[in-house]
Amino acid sequence: MVGNASPVAVHTNQMTRPTGEIEIEGLEARIGALPGVERVREAAAAGAAEAYLVGGAVRDALRGVERADLDVVVAGDHLGLVDALGEEARVHDRFGTATVLTPDGSIDVAAARGEAYAAPGALPDVHPAGIVEDLSRRDFTINALAVPLVGEFELIDPHEGVRDLAAAVLRLLHPRSIVDDPTRALRAARYAARLGLEVEPRSLTLIRDADLSTVSEQRTEAELRRIAAEPRPREAFERLAEWGLLELPAEGGARIDAMLGLLDDPAWAELLGLPDAVLAVLTEPSPAALELARLDPESPSAAVAAAHGRPAVELALARVLGARWLDDYVARWRLVRTSISGEDLLEAGVPEGPAIGRGLRAALRARLDGEASNRREELQIALGAASQRSATG
Repeated sequence: MVGNASPVAVHTNQMTRPTGEIEIEGLEARIGALPGVERVREAAAAGAAEAYLVGGAVRDALRGVERADLDVVVAGDHLGLVDALGEEARVHDRFGTATVLTPDGSIDVAAARGEAYAAPGALPDVHPAGIVEDLSRRDFTINALAVPLVGEFELIDPHEGVRDLAAAVLRLLHPRSIVDDPTRALRAARYAARLGLEVEPRSLTLIRDADLSTVSEQRTEAELRRIAAEPRPREAFERLAEWGLLELPAEGGARIDAMLGLLDDPAWAELLGLPDAVLAVLTEPSPAALELARLDPESPSAAVAAAHGRPAVELALARVLGARWLDDYVARWRLVRTSISGEDLLEAGVPEGPAIGRGLRAALRARLDGEASNRREELQIALGAASQRSATG
């Protein structure tokens, strides 16, 4: 229970509530140990800034999980804290935010603010506010948490986020949350999958009714890319499909897992990257990927001829669809090079022009297919190919 016996003062709407797996004991020490927190505390104390650590860092500290990135809210002049940190910063005047790049990682610093939305899906109009109002503009109760970084330590929880976190429940802060910002429906799937939460029924009804057409494609894509970069993207995307917010192909979930499996292979990981690889399987495969998947090259050189120059995502899709020969292409065949060059052919008497390319291609085919194992054999095959068309006219 969280009560008077706890070393942490919890400001909430109730005096006590169940904690379940939530680790209240030692919260102050865990937060103090987060990379960058001490740096912010010193800067805030020096500038007399009313600074708070908010959101995910607090939530994850309650779960006993360390978090690399920090979100700091300042009730007042946030740029004063940015300057006091003394590091490179990117300032975003429109929303009163800045990102400070420190040796400990990036720190997002924002002015405490309230928000008003002129229309569904529109970017908000903002105004200065205190920490409680700032927390009230957030998406879910589990993210509406804060601790002060200067002065007495306390856990500020005006919307019972600790209770919901302990109960593994994801709850919207207010009924207009999704109308104001429909991308919160996408974030709901991301948090639910990552944290193992069930969406509270009334919140789920609002989420199912989200109208993503009121926000730009760029904002929607940004949220989908965040989901794709999650450790468990399949569950999140399948939730969105279940909620009617995303259409997945019939094999979409299995293909997501298969794509993630490819990324466990160092050769594929070098070629591919999240989140593009996962996003590629959310729609039906392109005709080019299907055609590549149906191929069964008779030799390494034929495989290279079929795959060379294709986009990495197209190759990955074809592999997910069953083209196992692409494993060898990605790991070995695409890296094969000849020992000879165009200069070697010129020195051997081949005239400049198409014959040079013809000879080098023949040498590469021979190298790939095991018909040439050294420089002498490559040169012999290249010279033969270079002279063949000239001899026939």
